[in-house]
Amino acid sequence: MQSKLLSKYGLQNYIAGTGYNFRYQKVGRAVIEDVQKAISKMDIHPNEIYTGQQVHSANITYVDGENGEAFVFGKTFKETDGLITDQPNVALLIKFADCTPVVLFDPVAQVLASIHSGWRGTTQRISLNAVDMMVNDFKCKKENILAYLGPSIDIDHYEVGSEVYDAFETFGNRDQFFSPKGKKYQLSMLDANLDILKNAGIRSENIEIEKASTFTDPRLHSARAEGLDYQLNGIITMMKP
Repeated sequence: MQSKLLSKYGLQNYIAGTGYNFRYQKVGRAVIEDVQKAISKMDIHPNEIYTGQQVHSANITYVDGENGEAFVFGKTFKETDGLITDQPNVALLIKFADCTPVVLFDPVAQVLASIHSGWRGTTQRISLNAVDMMVNDFKCKKENILAYLGPSIDIDHYEVGSEVYDAFETFGNRDQFFSPKGKKYQLSMLDANLDILKNAGIRSENIEIEKASTFTDPRLHSARAEGLDYQLNGIITMMKP
């Protein structure tokens, strides 16, 4: 599975789902084999591969190809849910089960950001943080930024409590992506993240939406569907040298 839009503009990208497991806390060094298998599938040879120790934050870290801490595979950053780089031949790996992976790519300025947007990160508008960094720190133009909303859990299978609804209180239009269900709500993470991107100034024609649900699509892992022993998908992106 991959983004047709990002591929069209030359960005290497691949979603490794069923058949892979990037939940290194459970599988330990066995994750190295899955990372290597995914890299081989993409037919790329990165100088380095980066990930973040995702904590459902809005933190985004710049990757220069040399920074970061040694990890079980490649390098990592603590308390980081987003990675941004202007360096070619550096692979970024974001892990997800039901949360939304978001990729932003400016093919003109050659800047790439890859983001893990769970509901907490979404309430903090982590995707907006990435767009702001691309514009302010890397001089990207919003009209050139492409966005890919990767697969996440669908609204019919994502039931949340009122505390989640309350956490979105800064979204004036939150009822557009929440649906009441008894004393609880169903939440469309796809629509919430799409709303953020559009309000950030990303053009609708530059946004690709993956409709596959992690809960129902057999190609993908889902924490809600798999329970405590859930496995993690990975989305790997890299700019060509």
